[in-house]
Amino acid sequence: MQQEALGMVETKGLTAAIEAADAMVKSANVMLVGYEKIGSGLVTVIVRGDVGAVKAATDAGAAAARNVGDVKAVHVIHAHIPM
Repeated sequence: MQQEALGMVETKGLTAAIEAADAMVKSANVMLVGYEKIGSGLVTVIVRGDVGAVKAATDAGAAAARNVGDVKAVHVIHAHIPM
């Protein structure tokens, strides 16, 4: 059984968040869970999948978002229970 993970990329602005989401789903076998508008222009994009795919996706998403805006945080949470 593969371990699942959640990956998050937080950006300043919606444009960078859209770029991150696009890069994440195109670069690895992950599912887009959604996004959260935090306030003050911060947007967090969330994906899920196996640990390796989520790590690759968040790396690609952060790199793409940096090309058009500001990345505030990148985080991967490993799940210890089946999702």
